Amino acid sequence: MTKDTATTLTRGLKSRHIRFLALGSAIGTGLFYGSSESIKAAGPAVLLAYLIGGAAVFLVLRSLGEMAVSDPCAGSFGEYATKYLGPLAGFATGWTYAFELVIVCLADVTAFGVYMGFWFPGVPRWIWVLAVVGVVGVMNLFSVKVFGELEFWLSLVKIVAIIAMIIAGVAILVFGIHTGSAHVGVSNLWNNGGFFAHGVHGVVMSLAVVMFAFGGTEIIGVTAGEAQDPERTIPSAVNTIPLRIVLFYVLTIAVIMSLNPWQNVDSSGSPFVQIFVGLGIKSAATVLNLVVITAALSAINSDIFAAGRIMYGMAERGQAPTALRRVSRNGAPWLTVVIMMGALLLGVLLNYLMPENVFVIIASIATFATVWVWLMILVAQVAAPARCLRRSRPHSSTRPRSGPMARSSRSPS
Repeated sequence: MTKDTATTLTRGLKSRHIRFLALGSAIGTGLFYGSSESIKAAGPAVLLAYLIGGAAVFLVLRSLGEMAVSDPCAGSFGEYATKYLGPLAGFATGWTYAFELVIVCLADVTAFGVYMGFWFPGVPRWIWVLAVVGVVGVMNLFSVKVFGELEFWLSLVKIVAIIAMIIAGVAILVFGIHTGSAHVGVSNLWNNGGFFAHGVHGVVMSLAVVMFAFGGTEIIGVTAGEAQDPERTIPSAVNTIPLRIVLFYVLTIAVIMSLNPWQNVDSSGSPFVQIFVGLGIKSAATVLNLVVITAALSAINSDIFAAGRIMYGMAERGQAPTALRRVSRNGAPWLTVVIMMGALLLGVLLNYLMPENVFVIIASIATFATVWVWLMILVAQVAAPARCLRRSRPHSSTRPRSGPMARSSRSPS
């Protein structure tokens, strides 16, 4: 960023904003809704798929964290690819990610429409999609502090709900507190066709949805350009990833399949809600539906935010129209938000024309874009270390260590 444009985006994201955004980014549509597709594809072995995907995510975000701490900027990995791999790589990475966020956000607004159908089955899904695009889009026109506060509270709701669901599920398993007809027990993980119910092929097929579920976690790097203390908050956020994967995905999905045979999970709604309905606990299902709606709103909010910052950074590097650098008096890149809202109107059309298949199609496209961006992050990080160390050495008051993440690894979590 040049000096005269560096202050156009304000550093309004506090430490708690970044930490809860990092925690909440792992809990979204891919878990609450997309997990039904991955469970159908692999059966209980989907747990292995989430571990594999989680390991890949940690490797990618560790690499991104190294670069973000050394050079925090709004363009994030698009700018890093430009610096370390060349303008063409940066151009391709930035626009691929912007495209990915549009596609992912289409899936998120679709899921929101599905969740609302739990309460209002007679209302066409596209109406809910149109409403959420308008509301969340307007929220992103305010300052980044509004985004940070909104994400803080939405993430808090998701985290508390996941932990409460796990505790409730374990209580049902241990004490047999259920009124439904479905078989309840850990034996569900191996009694219904075995752990590898669809073999290794099923695990491979489920990876598409699993990778989609983890897509969006790279927003941690995007926030570095507006974080108040990136050298402390970014490493802390990245280092919580293994715990998030085990807690939010592996343990949660294991509880889900223990409460209900995996064959009974379908894609008509969130498997979280379906399970509690099947167990006869309708009030809990209602509360969980509110939670998954919260998760969808959080995901949509993050998608619009990240797309705007990536396009803003590209405009600064001359890889996008200069008009995308325009910001409101609140410091928000308003034109990029308007573009995202316009693109999301496609989701309204898709949910009107093909409501039954839109989520799977969108998730498949988004997965390809996600993997491409992750690969570019890894390649950029491999090319970056020597230059990163030379850049960061004058700013350090201590002897140089092995890299930016090592220099900040002792920051409190």
